Amino acid sequence: MAFAAKLVGVSRARIDPNTLSDLVVYADESGDHGLVTIDAGYPIFALAFIVMTRDEYVGTVTPALQRLKFAYWGHDQVVFHERDIRKKIGPFAMLADPATNADFMANLTGVIGAAPFRLCVGTIDKLRLKAKYANPWSPYEIALRFCMERLLNCLQRHEQEGRLVHVVFESRGKNEDADLELEFRRITANQANWGYRSPDFSYARFEPVFARKDANAAGLQLADLVARPCGLRALRPTQPNRAFEVLIPKLTGHSGLKMFP
Repeated sequence: MAFAAKLVGVSRARIDPNTLSDLVVYADESGDHGLVTIDAGYPIFALAFIVMTRDEYVGTVTPALQRLKFAYWGHDQVVFHERDIRKKIGPFAMLADPATNADFMANLTGVIGAAPFRLCVGTIDKLRLKAKYANPWSPYEIALRFCMERLLNCLQRHEQEGRLVHVVFESRGKNEDADLELEFRRITANQANWGYRSPDFSYARFEPVFARKDANAAGLQLADLVARPCGLRALRPTQPNRAFEVLIPKLTGHSGLKMFP
C-alpha cells in the first residue's frame, strides 16, 4: 500500500536543503490580544519566540522533554500546556500532590534551563496601550513585530543571510491564522515599518508554519511554557519570579524581552 505524506503549512515546492537556515523558530503566546474586555489581573499579551539550531532541537531539546514525559507518565504523548500544569488539570491532576508537584516542577525547570535555545519576547500591557493611544494597533501585531526584529538580529549573528527560516505557530483558527500570516508576510516584505527603526527583513527568507493545538512538538511546548513567566515579569517586575530567572541567560541580547508601551 502506498502512503502519501501530507505536510501542513509547508509549500509543495521542492526545497533545496542547502538553502535552509540552521535555525528553527517556535512561537506561542500568553494572554489574549483583545482590547475590548481586559482581565485586570493579567492585562498582558506576551508573544515568545524560541530559537535554536535544528541539530539542537533534534539532538537535545526533543529527547530531554521526551525523557521527562516517560519518567512521569510512561509515554511521550502528554502535551505540556502551561495553563494545564498551573491549574493541575487533565494529565497534570497528579500535581495536586505537593511532593509530586515540587519534584516535577524542579525537573521541568531543569530541562528548560539546560535547553540550548535563545528567546525573543514581546510583551504588551493592554491597559497602558489603550490609555496611551486612541486607536492602538493589535497587541499581537505589535508583539510580532518586536519578536521579528529580535529574530532578525539573531539570524544576523548566526550568519543566516539568504537562508529559509521557518517560524512555527500554534494554529488559532482559519481566520486568525490568515490574519497572522498576512501580517507576518507584510513584516518580512518590509511593508510594515513603523517608528524610527526600519530593519531589512530581506536579509533572510521567512515562512510561517501553522501546527495544530494538540501537536506534540517540543518547540511549541517550550514556547508555551516560557511565555507566561515573561508576561508576569512585565506585569510585576519586582516580584520574585523563579521561572523567569531561568530564562534570563537565554534572552537575545539586552532587549530580548521587549515591554510596551
